[in-house]
Amino acid sequence: MRTSSSRRGRRTAMTAIAAAAAVVTGATLLTGCGGDDGKGDGAAGGGRITLRIGTFGSFGYDDTTGAKLYAEYEKAHPNIKIEESNVADGQKYWDTLKLRLSRNSGLADIQALEVGYIAEATGPAMADKWADLGKTGGADLGAFLDWKVKQATTGDGKVIGLGTDIGPMAICYNKDLFAQAKLPTDRTEVARLWAGDWAKFLQAGEAYKKNAPAGAAFHDSGSGLFNAVVSSEPLQYANAEGELDYEKSPGVKRAWDTAVAAVQAGLTAKLRQFDEKGTWNAAFKNSKFATVACPSWMTGIIKEQAGPENQGKWDIAAPPVAGNWGGSFLTVPKSGEHVKEAAELAAWLTAPAQHAKVFGVNGNIPSTKDTLTSPAVQEAKLPYFGDTPIGRIYSEAAAGITPAPISRWDGQVKTFLTDNGILDIEQRGTDPAKAWENVKKLVDDKIDK
Repeated sequence: MRTSSSRRGRRTAMTAIAAAAAVVTGATLLTGCGGDDGKGDGAAGGGRITLRIGTFGSFGYDDTTGAKLYAEYEKAHPNIKIEESNVADGQKYWDTLKLRLSRNSGLADIQALEVGYIAEATGPAMADKWADLGKTGGADLGAFLDWKVKQATTGDGKVIGLGTDIGPMAICYNKDLFAQAKLPTDRTEVARLWAGDWAKFLQAGEAYKKNAPAGAAFHDSGSGLFNAVVSSEPLQYANAEGELDYEKSPGVKRAWDTAVAAVQAGLTAKLRQFDEKGTWNAAFKNSKFATVACPSWMTGIIKEQAGPENQGKWDIAAPPVAGNWGGSFLTVPKSGEHVKEAAELAAWLTAPAQHAKVFGVNGNIPSTKDTLTSPAVQEAKLPYFGDTPIGRIYSEAAAGITPAPISRWDGQVKTFLTDNGILDIEQRGTDPAKAWENVKKLVDDKIDK
């Protein structure tokens, strides 16, 4: 899944979706290891152990709104208790995780990682911090998409992460708002409005704006649009050699120019996706925008944040250009107290059977090959979206994914471009040229290239 604007790049991340009874959502960003009361939290003595999972966004495992995987695993393993700690901001999650890795303390037994940070995690400075999940836990690496495994492989061949999902793109749209704006509502006709070109997406926004309901923008945010466009580009923040090269990237330029044009045309609701105050979340419920760039993991967010009163109002259309936004991994810090048990849980959570269950409830597209082509995915529909053939839409999009090269700094640079660049243009009226220079200065100051 993905998340925040570094989010999820941001995968990542997003607002905490819902907490199961076993999910811990305390003030800390990450949960440390250790027992509930410091006693009997070890397998050696045969007592019950607690495995803690640190996540961001909506992974769909929980026992309330998710696929109830924790309860299923605990039932099959009565000596194990699972607790999940979930936070909103993917960049803060990653920054805190890096700090705790450097100290080898305060870590969860399993830590989720967004694809924007996986190159840094597999790099020389961090590669030895993780358990090798190719050798521990019993995961079937051959079940995963080859490129997903490659992303999580270190230079010396260790596999530090097991793929949870990928992020094939679509556009989710509010049918009621489209109807009020005198635009088509059938998903095939909607897709024709912008097929093949993000510039056509902006043209559709201009058409929407002419008859838009009061207080309802065409698109949620300039940053979300930036992420969608750049995710459809063959070269993004890195060059073909995996070196950070965002200033010369045609993909970044196209995404920046498109997002800025949308902002300046008044097509966005000027929101920061996954903001900690929950303003973006509330905007779903209150129908403050008509479209949102919609990788598969976004469907779970729409369901949760738009709420039952808006069920059936949202639909999904093909995007202007196919792309992949987000996707995550489960990792196991090597310094944990229960590495073997954590690796086994990570392998189980990311196995094809569990991928299918999560997709059926949360819409996260699996990163295992056979699951992508299985009837469970191909024929899947989510009740919240009515008869929308979600499985077919996203699996077809997934088939066209060619992953772009990634650098170790992709997630951080994405945050600067969105939160410190486009959002400043959107909310503060900063001149785009000045905003671009501000981003460059941040990159130069904060990133040791």
